[in-house]
Amino acid sequence: MTLLWKPSSSRIKSSNMDAFRRKAEQTSGLSLPDYPALYQWSVSDRSAFWQLLAEHFDIKFHQPPGTASGNNTILGRDTMPGAEWFPDSTLNYAEHLLRRKDDHTAVIFRGEKGQRRTLNYQQLHNSVAQAQAGLIKLGVSKGDRIAAFVPNCPETVIMMLAATALGAVWSSCSPDFGFQGVLDRFGQIEPKLLVTVDGYYYGGKTIDCRSKVADIQNNIASLEQTVVISFIEQDDGQLPDISALTNSCHYSDFLIDNDHSIHFEPVAFNHPLFIMYSSGTTGVPKCIVHGHGGTLLQHLKELSLHSDLKPEDKIFYFTTCGWMMWNWLVSSLATGSTLVLYDGSPTYPETESLMDMAEQEQVTIFGTSAKYIAALEKAGVKPKHSHNLEHLKAILSTGSPLLHESFDYVYRDIKEDVCLSSISGGTDIVSCFALGCPTLPVYRGELQCRGLGMAVEFVDDSGLPLQEQKGELVCQQSFPSMPVGFWNDTDGSKYHKAYFSHFENIWAHGDYGELTEHGGVVIHGRADAVLNPGGVRIGTAEIYRQVEKVDGVLESIAIGQEWQGDVRVVLFVKLKESLELNEKLIQKIRTTIRSNTTPRHVPAVVLQVADIPRTISGKIVELAVREVVHGRPVANTDALANPEALDFFRNRNELSPS
Repeated sequence: MTLLWKPSSSRIKSSNMDAFRRKAEQTSGLSLPDYPALYQWSVSDRSAFWQLLAEHFDIKFHQPPGTASGNNTILGRDTMPGAEWFPDSTLNYAEHLLRRKDDHTAVIFRGEKGQRRTLNYQQLHNSVAQAQAGLIKLGVSKGDRIAAFVPNCPETVIMMLAATALGAVWSSCSPDFGFQGVLDRFGQIEPKLLVTVDGYYYGGKTIDCRSKVADIQNNIASLEQTVVISFIEQDDGQLPDISALTNSCHYSDFLIDNDHSIHFEPVAFNHPLFIMYSSGTTGVPKCIVHGHGGTLLQHLKELSLHSDLKPEDKIFYFTTCGWMMWNWLVSSLATGSTLVLYDGSPTYPETESLMDMAEQEQVTIFGTSAKYIAALEKAGVKPKHSHNLEHLKAILSTGSPLLHESFDYVYRDIKEDVCLSSISGGTDIVSCFALGCPTLPVYRGELQCRGLGMAVEFVDDSGLPLQEQKGELVCQQSFPSMPVGFWNDTDGSKYHKAYFSHFENIWAHGDYGELTEHGGVVIHGRADAVLNPGGVRIGTAEIYRQVEKVDGVLESIAIGQEWQGDVRVVLFVKLKESLELNEKLIQKIRTTIRSNTTPRHVPAVVLQVADIPRTISGKIVELAVREVVHGRPVANTDALANPEALDFFRNRNELSPS
């Protein structure tokens, strides 16, 4: 692999990661000279690692771990599922995000219509106190579920903190979800309160949400009250009309002035904090429950150590409230840094609008999707020459594997001296298995490292670890941010089936990739989307990396089609506007794939489509396309941002066996 960037010695020494490494050396009495040594210690002595992490971040335990047993135990029962981390302890996630109370900027909000608002930490604290008083008046208490159908705005952060400080459970979807998609999620968790908006902006359009909200109210019997945030600017300056909504009030009327005190309910380490959802493209979404303690510790580790987030930093991630990256991003408040929120289309009014924002707000850590970086390159955007990004120290990418060519693009056309960290994990763990490290170099096409405390390996079908060979991503030891469980999965059977049915007491994540010679990670795609022509396993990302080099191809999706007793690779391409797929372009695509991979990777069929279906969080859905091509029903199209795109794959004569 090609070395693209290396941190300077001064950058390494000043990093949060190196400060933690030195503390680990002192505490353990071991020589831990670099990240590989620190990582090895973190997985070989997990109890000592996670305990040191809690001390390093000054976690406020209302009741310390091991209180009942009297032996200060950090790790009790060590099984997957069912591991007991920090047993007997109590704490509160929101309390750590609201520790800072001064005039340092906590939140900067930017909207696609040019909106800009800021809150300092004292204002954030006061706003959360007012919102919490409103929740208490409505009877919200520990364990109640709060469903939020909301954009990525300050009020969403405020309501989440107010609710979780009480020990209530937060669950959110973005307002671009269809009605059935919302019902499939919130309907399972029986929320007491709905937090929503009158509408939102996207791509220059104003979308009114009120009729959809009314439908949600009418179909979730557990809802007792709805709080409506006024997000769309009214021409007359008045509050929007919500008279058609039952048991509803305006957010501004819901807030209660008080003495600005916040009650932080001490809850068990695994007390439910967030309920998140699987994509739901193969059935009703799974309701994944994450706890206070594991989420807090894991996010602090990843944000402060792996992302080198400091109080003086401004961190941005392009995300909606329906994606786990929102939860991850908001935890940045626990570091005392500035959170930059954006709501709207990332390419409106211009392709480089987010780059404009990064320059204007002096963003230091910029997070986005692999798709967005590829789109910038395809559009010919060269921020290195058009924007002043002197403050930018790290670019984070997730959602899908970052193309090798996108690595080149970042260093060539965005910034040379930047830590480019492709990260990979998921909603399942509300965090990462592999991610960045400010003390390590960046190699083309690689995630820099496995996360501290995460015993990640790539294994063969029998569970044996592989080095520099492709296999399934597993985590061989328990970790605190494993889900508490699935909602309404009383016997734990669904939870066990999702992650532990393949290998006993080992987490099988469902990604397909490899560990490189220098400890980096390459993700080749989802294990369930792996192609298998002639018995050879091929990750779809291996094909996408080559196809999207070809001029004229915007993006692609590959599936394995059952064909004459075997499987053949079928590739669908979305081309630049006005381009038509012809034999010359097909041959160029095939030649590019063959030259850079193997003959097995070359698609038997290449077809053009007008669009490619994606989940609302932007991930392409190979499984849904595979089902459509084989004439099988897709279980849940409401999980898709553009379900109509499936029609481009249905009943294609070119794929008919006759």
